[in-house]
Amino acid sequence: MIKFKDVSKYYNGNVVALENISFHIKPGEFVSLVGQSGAGKTTLVKMLIGEERSTEGEIVVGGWNITKLGSSEIPYLRRQIATIFQDFKLLPKKTLLENVEFALQVCGKSMKKIKTIAPQVMRIVGLESKMHRYPHEVSGGERQRAAIARSLVYQPKILLADEPTGNLDSINAKEIIDLLLKINSFGTTVLLVTHNREIVNKLKRRVLTLNEGRLVSDQAIGKYII
Repeated sequence: MIKFKDVSKYYNGNVVALENISFHIKPGEFVSLVGQSGAGKTTLVKMLIGEERSTEGEIVVGGWNITKLGSSEIPYLRRQIATIFQDFKLLPKKTLLENVEFALQVCGKSMKKIKTIAPQVMRIVGLESKMHRYPHEVSGGERQRAAIARSLVYQPKILLADEPTGNLDSINAKEIIDLLLKINSFGTTVLLVTHNREIVNKLKRRVLTLNEGRLVSDQAIGKYII
């Protein structure tokens, strides 16, 4: 599903962001990517969604070599790899439901399909009773659920969660992780980028560890070791 082969990224010719990174994430896996600030997590994420290009090596997603992706193809890539962030990125003047509907409009879906799909996705994330509220009227955990719902409308093969619990308390963080596990159980590949040691250790799933731009550990049932 996701394959990095001897991937390196240098800035200004000699500043190392990532060096000789190789790993393979299979369809349906739930993988945590961890590392301290400056380890290279953000660079890896940006390359995976087409914001950055590797200096060396090859990145393959779903059999599709994205290393030299054209700018016109990037939107299609991002429908395959749905991304959620710690700051939610919801439109403040739209309700939670309207945020989800807007994502479907961007895809060119008919209004009939939008009115069917959006409420279904809101039910999946447990927001059926709050779908008509605005982002400022709900909790951080509920805003993150809405962001996840918005990402699911594309029926992505991969869900990339970049520090999704960074702005949440422990209770809301647990609920978001439980939701990611639920989505993973449907067959979606999940890549969780996090610095939360407690979450990683409780998951007992595969863990990739970056340190100073290098992949220093790949544990099948891992712990946060940095």
